Amino acid sequence: MTQNAPDTEVSKPKLAVWKFTSCDGCQLSLLDCEDELLAVADAVHISHFVEATRHTEPGPYDLSIVEGSISTEEERNKIQQIRAESKVLIAIGACATAGGIQSLKNFAQVDDYIQKVYAHPEYIDTLKTATPISDHVEVDLELRGCPISKSQLLELLNAFLNKRHGNLPRSSVCMECKLAGNACVLVSQGVACLGPVTQGGCQALCPSFNRGCFGCFGPKENCHPEALDAALGHLAEPEKLRLYRSYNAMAAKFKRQGDSHES
Repeated sequence: MTQNAPDTEVSKPKLAVWKFTSCDGCQLSLLDCEDELLAVADAVHISHFVEATRHTEPGPYDLSIVEGSISTEEERNKIQQIRAESKVLIAIGACATAGGIQSLKNFAQVDDYIQKVYAHPEYIDTLKTATPISDHVEVDLELRGCPISKSQLLELLNAFLNKRHGNLPRSSVCMECKLAGNACVLVSQGVACLGPVTQGGCQALCPSFNRGCFGCFGPKENCHPEALDAALGHLAEPEKLRLYRSYNAMAAKFKRQGDSHES
């Protein structure tokens, strides 16, 4: 009597990729992995990834990757369900880890904006705030960036599949500038730059083109933005405020420093 061949597809880890309030850029980073994408697809069973396929399957899932902030009541309920059905949950991108650019509404009166922007405000259903995933459920790991680094995403997927800790950078953008041989735009040109307090991951993209770092990857561990302010003394308070009120405005250290410049 012959035995049936094992269903190798079912035995693969079940991967789900979810989108909340965001621009889709971080999900696209996975699809932009090109040659590596085939290897990823072969190593996991994709159960839910509407950016890539209409085919979806119910949980539970071995790994859920979540992009976007929580900005509606529906999203707040949905993330609870996803957490309950996922063994491991990774939040990716500035929106999922710090609220994203849409979290700027947290510093304003949302109803005023809705009345001015939308022709039919009565159709808009939104929370007063846009908040990171970790404000609502336990997150096993966060991957920073706007968008994320695809090489870092691949490293995390590799670590998950091989049951090891991911090797992610902990140094600042300044270190990446030095490795690239860039002259410091803050020192040499007086350009406002968040590189000293921002976690690396972008390979110093903006400073490499003589622009200051915008802080896309959020605050570095143990950073001291208040010390950076001494080098930004030539800026007016509103300009300093705008530095911190961007992609990671709700990240604790950036929010605290931004609040200190609010008149």
